[in-house]
Amino acid sequence: MNILPKFARRSIVAFAALAIVAGAQAQPSSTKPIRLVVPFGPGGVADLTARTVAQKMSESMGQSIIIDNKPGAGGVVATDTVAKAAPDGLTMLLMSNGNAVSVGLFNKLPFDTVKDFAPVSMLGYFDMAVVTQADSKFKTLQDLLAYAKANPGKVNIGTINTGSTQHLAAELFKRSTGVDVQVIPFNGSPQMINALRGGQVDAGVEILAPILGQINGKALRAIATMGTKRSFALPDTPTVAESGFPGFNVASWNALAVPAKTPPEVIARLNKEANKALASPDVKERLRTLGVEAAGSTPEQQSKLLKDEIKRWSDVIRQAGIPKQ
Repeated sequence: MNILPKFARRSIVAFAALAIVAGAQAQPSSTKPIRLVVPFGPGGVADLTARTVAQKMSESMGQSIIIDNKPGAGGVVATDTVAKAAPDGLTMLLMSNGNAVSVGLFNKLPFDTVKDFAPVSMLGYFDMAVVTQADSKFKTLQDLLAYAKANPGKVNIGTINTGSTQHLAAELFKRSTGVDVQVIPFNGSPQMINALRGGQVDAGVEILAPILGQINGKALRAIATMGTKRSFALPDTPTVAESGFPGFNVASWNALAVPAKTPPEVIARLNKEANKALASPDVKERLRTLGVEAAGSTPEQQSKLLKDEIKRWSDVIRQAGIPKQ
């Protein structure tokens, strides 16, 4: 026998219904899709990395993640879009070392790269390499550097666009090794590769993705990689550090970030899901086919990396005399 008066039972039922509605309204991110803004066009390494991780996160979260490609303007447009988005966990940015480079490369940005974003997690690193023609007389990095020291100013190293990570990596390589070489930027990877194969430049600095096929096909030779350890894709190629320059370390990277003031519990959820996706064997294998080494992190680790990279590349830009845009 129910001893509660009828009006009390009705009140309890009404309160319970209101609580369910309120709870649903308090968790909009559980049903609404997440937008991941990518500052690059479709089909590139960064875009495919974003899609691979986003798909796995979406499967785990039961929530759609939609890729929004916004290439151009050095990533400024895409980054500004996320900086101005609501801090509700429904908009993320595919951040890269390009964001760190932009701080030193542009006179003014419409956002603060550190203060306007909350890092979520690292996604992965992709190696860079010093390459020569397959039949070049420079069989090793030591060969190249010995010739450059004996012939100041006569060695040309090709890269892509001025201010790109590849271009700045070559400038850092020049400074770290103490050789007098000319760094020649081209409009893109195909143009640089053609110049290298045609003998217009003696060596090139490029990320592995666009050149790995030509290295494996014996059209180009990798004489050194630039990371802290040998690349999984080129295990027989020594690093620059192994070749006589301890501490040298340059690699491109991608990460996830959200607008500043995003609630900590939302960031924690996204971090957990990103790291879970990156630990998945199929995601690791897919990223490796792109030349990317999957690597998650805590938000704090990603924040430190971003600040360190901003300082490093700003110093390189200043010392190389690259004019700000």
